[in-house]
Amino acid sequence: MSKKLSTYIELLKNNESALLNFLKAKFPVFHNSNFFFRDLQYGIRSFFEKKDITVSYQDAEKLAANMAKYFEEKGVFVKVNYQAWKVNHRDFVTAAPGDPF
Repeated sequence: MSKKLSTYIELLKNNESALLNFLKAKFPVFHNSNFFFRDLQYGIRSFFEKKDITVSYQDAEKLAANMAKYFEEKGVFVKVNYQAWKVNHRDFVTAAPGDPF
């Protein structure tokens, strides 16, 4: 992996919460919802564009694969198939206050 991609991965991991909130604002991301690889890929590209960093399609694909694995290891994503996950993030629960999960 190139030094540039390694730097981008570290930036994403260090800004995990900001990335997840960015994705939530851009896509319908809720606790127990499905989330797809292409959404993650394009979300990462948009996240970097907001920082005036241009990421190629191919690099965004590599970054998305790496971050998907990272989120799986942390339990934020639960793999459904090779291109989709179930979101497992309690901060993204949409239930009304007082309702059980």
